[in-house]
Amino acid sequence: MKPLFSHSAPPASIIVFRALQLGDMLCAVPALRALRQAFPDARITLVGLPNAREFADRFHQYVDDLVEFPGIPAFPEQAPRPQAMPGFYRRVRTLHADVALQMHGSGAQSNAIVGQLGARRWGGFVDGAATPVPGQRMTWPDGLPEPQRYLALLRYLGVPAEDDTLEFPCTERDQGDADRLLQDHGLDPARLVLLHAGARLPSRRWPLERYADVAQALSRLGWQVALTGTTSEKPMAAELRRLSGLTLPDLCGATTLGSLAALLRMSRLLVCNDTGISHVAAAVGAASVVIASGSDPVRWAPKDRARHTVLAADMPCRPCAFETCPIGHPCALAITVPQVLTLADSHLAREAR
Repeated sequence: MKPLFSHSAPPASIIVFRALQLGDMLCAVPALRALRQAFPDARITLVGLPNAREFADRFHQYVDDLVEFPGIPAFPEQAPRPQAMPGFYRRVRTLHADVALQMHGSGAQSNAIVGQLGARRWGGFVDGAATPVPGQRMTWPDGLPEPQRYLALLRYLGVPAEDDTLEFPCTERDQGDADRLLQDHGLDPARLVLLHAGARLPSRRWPLERYADVAQALSRLGWQVALTGTTSEKPMAAELRRLSGLTLPDLCGATTLGSLAALLRMSRLLVCNDTGISHVAAAVGAASVVIASGSDPVRWAPKDRARHTVLAADMPCRPCAFETCPIGHPCALAITVPQVLTLADSHLAREAR
């Protein structure tokens, strides 16, 4: 069996299958960077979600193109479009890729898809029930943080891959958009604390009432508290404002991904759920307090535990597979407002020094 990668005859084209949301994509950037460094002349195509277009454009130095994956019922990231799958396969097979990489989890559902992409060779992870293939298919490393899983895979395939640093390039336009938002809302970045109360799954959200208490306490101490989120999260922000009794600036839907990253980079602190914005904050070096409800903190916590503090209650049901918790959300309720405020105060005092 031929090795997946041959440095004497490097691949001209590589497909990377990772049809996941923004936070997951940012965790794969170190592996994409290592892949580009190893094969600077290869055409690297990402097979991902339709909303990964901005990711592919922003990380164009690592990704040359995006082919949108229509989705299947086994993957919860988007509504499946099975009728579009035949056309998807026809499109991706025209690439005649030398190598396809499965970077979409353990492979239990994704390996069958990657095997049909038309690449000459494919590699990636296999779950514990399958037999690994040296130099091609690695047993899923369940105990590693997410960025390090994919670096481990590349090393298994013979590609040098050590640097697990996240990154997020901000443009001058991103900075200009962020500056205008600050001006429009009268916000001083030296006093700015961002609260991000949303997350795609309700099981990943800390209660709004507790975010409101945090907003009240920080505001009393003289910090400017602003709310971030998507347009669809505006009702959540409105309820948070009502609960707090404060006219908190609502930036939900007002930011692009780039201007949000620029805001994070300028702000003093982010308080958020364990969701995509946590990885954006880690990538730009913004201090954060992350409340991990349901998720696996070993897998998803930012690497710099001093700059990014994760609060997670030890529960036998973690990591949670439910969209909405069926047992009263004990992992979220175990994290208290005083805990969050203590950590926020510590971060803010450290930033001041």
